Amino acid sequence: MSLKKTKSSVAVAGSLAFDCVMNFPGRFSAHILPGKIHDLNVSFSLDRLSTGFGGTAGNIAYNLALLQERPSVLSAVGADFLLYRRHLLALGADLCALARNQRERCASAFIMTDKDDNQLSGFYPGPALLPDFKRLDKKNINYLIIAPDLKARMLAAQAWAIKRNLPYIFDPGQQVINFSPTELRKIIRSAFLTIGNDYEVEVIRLALACSDAASISPRRPLIITKGAQGSEIITANKRILIPAVAVRENLDPTGAGDAYRAGLLKGLVLGMPLVEAAKLASTVAVYAVEKKGTQNHRFTLKNLEKRYRQSFGQALKLT
Repeated sequence: MSLKKTKSSVAVAGSLAFDCVMNFPGRFSAHILPGKIHDLNVSFSLDRLSTGFGGTAGNIAYNLALLQERPSVLSAVGADFLLYRRHLLALGADLCALARNQRERCASAFIMTDKDDNQLSGFYPGPALLPDFKRLDKKNINYLIIAPDLKARMLAAQAWAIKRNLPYIFDPGQQVINFSPTELRKIIRSAFLTIGNDYEVEVIRLALACSDAASISPRRPLIITKGAQGSEIITANKRILIPAVAVRENLDPTGAGDAYRAGLLKGLVLGMPLVEAAKLASTVAVYAVEKKGTQNHRFTLKNLEKRYRQSFGQALKLT
């Protein structure tokens, strides 16, 4: 991949993990008995298994690189990071703030997807270290995304953003269950924007005892991603539905959410209105769905512009 990179304007806090992605050709719901959740003992027969580079920070950084950004990555890694390091450096990512423990392994994610795109995941967060935030103090960073990772690292990234008066996107993902209501309320209140899928936002709503999704973040936007149903921007006064871009071949939804977030960040960096940035995000996300794995898809900016125009009937200029 030969790209002309821009200076780093985005920092990505999240996990750098090796993914083990598995496909279950049936439906989880057909094998999990609602009345026996407390006594669960289920084995799923899989028809596909693949391993590769992943983690929320890695996936977002990969898509930002395709969008000609040079993201600064905030994470912690282990002794087995060498191949992943070469991969990220080839993309132009800035790794100066990474923490590393030579006696532990990198984070690992185990993701099982059924035919309805439901997912069951297990996540090992890797070394319990904090990134070296000071190494980024002199860099020109305009936005930070706090993506799912070890909770302590996510909270440390928020504290760093507040100290720098840096706008951040809060993306708790499947780590949402590890935050207390007090922690959620505090981090959402200070966020420039909060994002999550339908399930994650409902978990937040229940944890905060909110009457509806709009009450979660009454002063700042909330984005709910809904897979093939698109995404929704919720503000205090209105809801705006962003349709999903039509998929040419639906091969693997894993990583599409991270691709969406990268597109959203790119739009914000370019000064696009939030609605237009979300349309760009949807366009980036569809490329991830059309390839197996989270970092195997490719696109050029010209192809991205063309697909955006075909999908939304609007011109987009990235080149």
